[in-house]
Amino acid sequence: MRIPVVDKDHQPLMPTTPARARKWVESGKAEGRWSDGGQFYVQLTVEPSGYATQEIVVGIDPGKKYSGIGVQSSKYTLYTAHLILPFPTVRERMDARRLMRRGRRGRRINRSIPYSQRAHRQKRFANRRVGKLAPSIRANRQLELRIVSELCKIYPVSEIRYEYVVSVTPTSFFVIRRPPYSRRQLDLMVPSLSGNRRKYGGSTTRHGVRKGDLVNSPKGIGYVSGDTEKQISVSDSNWKRLGQIAASKVSLIRRSTGLIVAC
Repeated sequence: MRIPVVDKDHQPLMPTTPARARKWVESGKAEGRWSDGGQFYVQLTVEPSGYATQEIVVGIDPGKKYSGIGVQSSKYTLYTAHLILPFPTVRERMDARRLMRRGRRGRRINRSIPYSQRAHRQKRFANRRVGKLAPSIRANRQLELRIVSELCKIYPVSEIRYEYVVSVTPTSFFVIRRPPYSRRQLDLMVPSLSGNRRKYGGSTTRHGVRKGDLVNSPKGIGYVSGDTEKQISVSDSNWKRLGQIAASKVSLIRRSTGLIVAC
């Protein structure tokens, strides 16, 4: 196992052993940090002994619902991760958006008048582009790109390879996904009996924290997943609710990075 190292200007250096990193932190030569991808690394407070680096390769095994990412040097596997891709969620939400849009257009048209007088809006631009990338596929690649970008900040990556399997040595393993909270909508898809629609979704809460923030609570460390008038819902890395806790008993650890990381 190796710990990533960066200099004072956050330039990646060669990883070091946990024992050496611990000595650097205890002596004040380095400070411990956490990346957005959940990886612990150290940042030097003094000048490094050298800037020479070896070849470090990032390997990606892409998939439709899951992808694997690894960081490999000539001798050691430095990092491995299993990405839970947003493909199914994006497809479901795009289908729901299509239904809501179709319903709004249907309600806008007055069908009691002749067809030529109805409010049929003509297209404003050619939206039938050839080669358009599907939103679900784009979301998958964006999550992979986000993780690779975070790794390049703490490892001196020299090459990125797709679907190339190498020998793996013992190292830390992470499961990463996006926070599965609902995005903000103007209103619910189905109105209530009174005919009114309440606001739905979004990342904000009424207690100064956002959904996806890492917090400490009496039920343990978890992520903000919702709120009520006086309570905050805290969930684990699998987005299973730990409990609804009074807002005064919940303290913020770290703002949301847009990623949920489980070791």
